[in-house]
Amino acid sequence: MRIWDIDPGYLSRQSLLGEHRELHGIVSIIVNRKRGYARHPETRRWVGRGWALAQRHRLIAAEMSLRGYTDKSPVHTRGAKGKWPAVFVDEPCRQYLLLREKYRNRDGGRIPLPRTAQQIWSQHKYSVLARDANLYRELGRRVAAMKPDRDFSELANLLVDALRKPPPAGGLRNALQHMWGHVSRPTADSPPRAGRDPASWSPARLLAEIRRRNLIQPDPYLSVSTALGELQAWLPRA
Repeated sequence: MRIWDIDPGYLSRQSLLGEHRELHGIVSIIVNRKRGYARHPETRRWVGRGWALAQRHRLIAAEMSLRGYTDKSPVHTRGAKGKWPAVFVDEPCRQYLLLREKYRNRDGGRIPLPRTAQQIWSQHKYSVLARDANLYRELGRRVAAMKPDRDFSELANLLVDALRKPPPAGGLRNALQHMWGHVSRPTADSPPRAGRDPASWSPARLLAEIRRRNLIQPDPYLSVSTALGELQAWLPRA
């Protein structure tokens, strides 16, 4: 039984769909007070974290949609809004190592498992920018000074924590505008001229168009960004 803490973009198709099933299993155990696996460390750390379970499910569903799957089983648990489990079963850096071993000679996820601080930072940059421009600049400077072979476990923990916070409206739009720059070249099926200026679009419309264009003509940098998937999970509910 496993609910990962790192971004779902790192999961293979099998692992992504597997976590989706197991999250529903944990929800059922907690909500219906079932005994099976009730004492499992993975279950116990999610007790009293209904909001976080629902949000993790939204993150999984957002990544699933990028890969052509449609989630039809929303999670409606609530409680302790904004609070995530205080402990990990395995630290984030350990989770990357576990997946690297699991995917040896197999297909991995949308995002390559990071091997250096520079790589993990490049994958998370837009997600951090959406939340805190000052943190974005600070981490950029810090990572630039790190040697490629330096341990990045502290950075991995910090990034998990940063992405658990909802992006404010201004930060979200700022990050989306940066992401738009990767796919802004007009396409044959671009929206009609009226309303074509992305500055006038809602965040939901802008992100949807970014994702659509990247699917048609993938941008190497954007395609391995956590933001391409996870920001969808933080948009206001329709």
